[in-house]
Amino acid sequence: MHDSKDFSELFSAQEYALFCDFLSKACGIVLGTSKTYLVGSRLGKLMKSEEIQTLGELMDRLKSGSEVKLREKVIDAMTTNETNWFRDNHPYEVLRHTVLPEMRQKNNNQPLRVWSAACSSGQEPYTISMCFSEYLLANGGAFPSGLQIFATDISSSMIAQAQAAEYDIIAMARGLSAERQQMFFEEQPNKKMCVSARIKERVVFRQLNLLDSFVLLGKFHVIFCRNVLIYFSDTVKVDIISRLAAQIHPGGYLFLGASESIASDHEYFEMIKCDPGIVYKRRSCVDPSIVKS
Repeated sequence: MHDSKDFSELFSAQEYALFCDFLSKACGIVLGTSKTYLVGSRLGKLMKSEEIQTLGELMDRLKSGSEVKLREKVIDAMTTNETNWFRDNHPYEVLRHTVLPEMRQKNNNQPLRVWSAACSSGQEPYTISMCFSEYLLANGGAFPSGLQIFATDISSSMIAQAQAAEYDIIAMARGLSAERQQMFFEEQPNKKMCVSARIKERVVFRQLNLLDSFVLLGKFHVIFCRNVLIYFSDTVKVDIISRLAAQIHPGGYLFLGASESIASDHEYFEMIKCDPGIVYKRRSCVDPSIVKS
């Protein structure tokens, strides 16, 4: 078996096209014609461990429909899981200074429900929980019914890491101040740091493909779907945005990544310009029954 670095030279243009079609249908990721090296570097190690010699052989096994574990491993390998604590920072400032005060006036008698879509290894939902704790410290008595965070990702391995809530020194250094490390983490015997119980207990993790239905998730006051739509086709993006809208209470908020956007005249969302950044508010005048779910 060749090393992953030269694996991209072993498959034909037709095999590559078939794999791109599989990946698009399986999880929405769109690869261009120039991504052959990426496929080779991501799949080489997996194919070696599975004793698969060519991309064509891999496709034959995937098409059989019986290789569920192999299918998950391929999607895991091709999914980008780049994240850090308080990523870009300003969305969390908007959450703390704009969204939470507004929601406090509306939702004192029910839990605040937040969905972290594409949560990767857990930094985003745990960051949201930390923001909530900091808000409570400054605003005693707010949200007596608490916060519920539903965190999802397509990768089963990422969900397992997120649920463990243990991070090494390198991961801790990416966006976390020493003060927050002391407040929200506990050192473990294995020298890793574990998210404290009060931060962790608000978060429930589940594996979810964003191409699947969201209906059973229920309604949310806030949805974070950041830095994932960039991997989808325009058609899939439009579909996901409309289905996200169906899961947000009127007046609720949608956070996207810095390089992702919705038109300012979107039928379901109003663009709110912040300083810095942008957040999208669910329009209350749209009949939810016409929104796809």
